Amino acid sequence: MTIKKFDHIGIAVEELELSLKKWAKVFNFNFSEIEILPSRGVRVAYLFPEEGPAIELISPFGEDSPVRKFLANRGEGIHHLCFQVKDLKKAMVELKEQGLSFLTDCPLPGAGGSQIVFVHPKVLNGVLIELKEKKEEEEKGEET
Repeated sequence: MTIKKFDHIGIAVEELELSLKKWAKVFNFNFSEIEILPSRGVRVAYLFPEEGPAIELISPFGEDSPVRKFLANRGEGIHHLCFQVKDLKKAMVELKEQGLSFLTDCPLPGAGGSQIVFVHPKVLNGVLIELKEKKEEEEKGEET
């Protein structure tokens, strides 16, 4: 499996708007609009350093949000690391052959129209890993 790039670090937060403003002000980061993903139970926004991976701030949306459970158990902080791959389904097959398991059997819709899947944290030292395949238009926009 080939990793295209280290895409972002996900940080779980209670107050998305407040956290977004704070991070942007302290580090002078540009940031995205807030996107709501009802099917995933999250609200997300991205901060963009000059170099390196983005920072994704995620907060719960709805009572059944997995992020709400994360915050209740662990509090605010690093939630996951995300790596971008070219072909998500192919990457899943290759990782399953290596004995890795996923939180879902199929890719799910992610922010910005991407497709995502999470590797079960028990197989990689307790770290939740997200694999992300961006839609073609989004990738073309990055190249310009």
